[in-house]
Amino acid sequence: MTTDALVLDAAAQDLLFREARTANTFTDEPVTEEQVQAIYDLVKYGPTAFNQQPLRVVLVRSAEGRDRLVQHLADGNKAKTAAAPLVAILAADNEFHEELPTQFPHFPQAKDVFFAERSVREQSARLNGALQAAYFIIGVRAAGLAAGPMTGYDAEGINKEFFGDGEHSVLAVVNIGKPGEDAWFPRSPRLEYDQVVTTV
Repeated sequence: MTTDALVLDAAAQDLLFREARTANTFTDEPVTEEQVQAIYDLVKYGPTAFNQQPLRVVLVRSAEGRDRLVQHLADGNKAKTAAAPLVAILAADNEFHEELPTQFPHFPQAKDVFFAERSVREQSARLNGALQAAYFIIGVRAAGLAAGPMTGYDAEGINKEFFGDGEHSVLAVVNIGKPGEDAWFPRSPRLEYDQVVTTV
């Protein structure tokens, strides 16, 4: 494996990818508002179709909010979420198109030309929101923190509990913090280049 074909130095590559892992335990060191803002201010530049920005983030900091969230999680996710320094609910705003006239100013008509139908908006919001969620996880790593993204939850329950408007779709719940003791499971295998890439 060579790392010299990449512009990022090996330490940054390790931080973002090779050494980064999904954390299951965390220290009690807090995650600050400044850290989260720095993460967002970096990852907001990740590309999406039509520059749409459907990602919405709910930071769950209070004990009351944590209790409301944990009741909707799968049993295997409850304890680690209850103990994480910060939890982020990542969701897609299915009405993202209302912002397109300002976010895609060279073709403001895109709002009505491409996204007038709800089903089209939902599909696009989910895809592009998932892209933004992935950028968010990499941003957490760039801040020197660990992310523990999860999809084991009652999506309908979380949508109702935290959004309640029928216009949002939860994408992931992400525990965030400094990794704690025995934070990692063993690294799972990855497909090799020749198993994934073909040239035509």
